Amino acid sequence: MKQIDLVYRTMLAELAQRSFDAQFKSDFPLDGRFVTVPVKGRHYWYFDRPTPEGKDKRSYVGPHDDPAITARVNAHKDIKDDIRERRRMVGVLRRSAGLAGPDPFAGDVTKALADAGLFRLRAVLIGSVAFSCYSGLLGVRLPAAAMQTGDADFAQDFAISAEVADSLPPILDILKAVEPSFRAVPHQADQAKVVAFQDKKGYRVEFLTGNRGSDGYTGKPSPMPALGGASAENLRFLDFLIYEPVRAVLLHREGVTVNIPAPERYAVHKLIVASRRAPDTMGRAKRNKDLLQASLLFQALLETRQADLIVDAYQEAWDRGKSWQEAMVSGLSLMPDNGRQALAKALDVSVDQLGLGTRHENGIRA
Repeated sequence: MKQIDLVYRTMLAELAQRSFDAQFKSDFPLDGRFVTVPVKGRHYWYFDRPTPEGKDKRSYVGPHDDPAITARVNAHKDIKDDIRERRRMVGVLRRSAGLAGPDPFAGDVTKALADAGLFRLRAVLIGSVAFSCYSGLLGVRLPAAAMQTGDADFAQDFAISAEVADSLPPILDILKAVEPSFRAVPHQADQAKVVAFQDKKGYRVEFLTGNRGSDGYTGKPSPMPALGGASAENLRFLDFLIYEPVRAVLLHREGVTVNIPAPERYAVHKLIVASRRAPDTMGRAKRNKDLLQASLLFQALLETRQADLIVDAYQEAWDRGKSWQEAMVSGLSLMPDNGRQALAKALDVSVDQLGLGTRHENGIRA
């Protein structure tokens, strides 16, 4: 797996910082002020902006203990942006460095939602559009074939959605500004709730959340106060995927700041869900992509000397119980050899010992 030259990794880091600065400046104009608000024992930044009615409109900014956010709050008036330079950097990174970006339509959808505040409200981009960010994040070239998709998936933790005390504009309005044919798709289990939107060509945008409590929530929509009237599909294993996401830049237009799952969690999650795909043609295609993406990320993390991240994520999932272990073992039986070999090396076990946990001082943990 070929690593990206240092000069391009440095440029990508600069682009990520500039894109985050620009989004921050756009979200919070100079005519407002930042305030800290205690919520359940933690402090959060909010932004108060005057309205013609004489009452401030309060918007969520982020956790006070997020150093990147607090640094931008403190430097708010000094933030400058050069959109043409960011576009130039995106072009260089895609053409000269060979880094992948999303297909243009997926990029436009993600940018529209980002501009509306989706990632400010701590939602997470998941799926193959998110996978396109890992090449730059890890500093390796990943094949474009692993990034092809016909949809865009976004997730948000239910508790976060309920607690941020802020919301997007109506999701359908945001999407119609990108493509007027987008329509809401009522949920099969509750026709009054919408978790997905689709355009005339079949491109689908879906919102997901982690399953809360018992499996009785699975397959049912949850209302999400921060998602502009949209609900979200409850899915098992999703809470593991979106825990402590990382900030990245999507190489589209002038760069789009997004939150994506930590790569080691993405890889282990794909290993788990691969075994749960439907046995039909579409399900097999999704399963194959799941396993390809997991294999590539295991190899990339090993190549960049981050095997410890694989170990921690794998063991956390393994320790969640029998159903998780069964799904992991089933996924391992289907995984390509190069992925299995990379995972085994990271866990410091033989390929035959995969599916028994990770190696500890006293041997394999079952």
